[in-house]
Amino acid sequence: MLLVIDIGNSNIVMGTYGGKNLLKHWRISTDSQKTGDEYGMLINDLFRYQGVNISDVRDIIISTVVPPLVVPFVKMCERYFKVKPLVVGPGIKTGIKINYENPRAIGADRIVNVVGAFEHYGGPLIVIDIGTATTFDVVSETGDFLGGVIAPGIVASSESLFTSTAKLPRIELIPPKNVIGHNTTTCMQSGIIYGYVGQIDAIVQRIRNEMGEDWHAKVIATGGLAKMIMRESKTIDKIDHFLTLSGLRVLYERNSQ
Repeated sequence: MLLVIDIGNSNIVMGTYGGKNLLKHWRISTDSQKTGDEYGMLINDLFRYQGVNISDVRDIIISTVVPPLVVPFVKMCERYFKVKPLVVGPGIKTGIKINYENPRAIGADRIVNVVGAFEHYGGPLIVIDIGTATTFDVVSETGDFLGGVIAPGIVASSESLFTSTAKLPRIELIPPKNVIGHNTTTCMQSGIIYGYVGQIDAIVQRIRNEMGEDWHAKVIATGGLAKMIMRESKTIDKIDHFLTLSGLRVLYERNSQ
């Protein structure tokens, strides 16, 4: 059994695979202060609750955009799973050409998403990851990474209003019924959510304009809030909540041959 782990700024998403089949999956909060032992015990409890035997894990692959957690997770894997994990980073075989000034500077999650998306949907693609930051990655017909866009995430934008102003409250991110709000909460919900959707649709359209009118890319979105955003968006074609996990599985297969 393969364990795949994606460590993001806000959440850690994990899944177990039997061949190409996703068997179980979990999402927990990222805490860079936790030790490898703390994560080991937490993961062990999650496995036990869902009836997964920790000894069945034979291989592990990790991607992270939180460098301080690399060493704790590697030590956790070696101690609790008796497995030395493969960590996504420089030197890993991706199977794609990366058109970027400094490929080492690309977040591991972006590469993983591109690999997973092309494996499942072919190209060309625009892959949108709606997380702490929102990334737009452009994939060619042959699966090459052509570059992309990085924008503030919707949660970060919402929190900045709360922390940077004296009177605006922290709000729940749900679309209001009307664009025109009649109280502070609905005004903020409208501005944040519809403004964010407008940003996504505008950037996708600009990418399409730049690539040319004959370039017809499918738009795939992932991330915890992707479903809500898709309901309002005019450009997102499909949501894939397990895109990153799937990409990690593909990368492991490409590096274990």
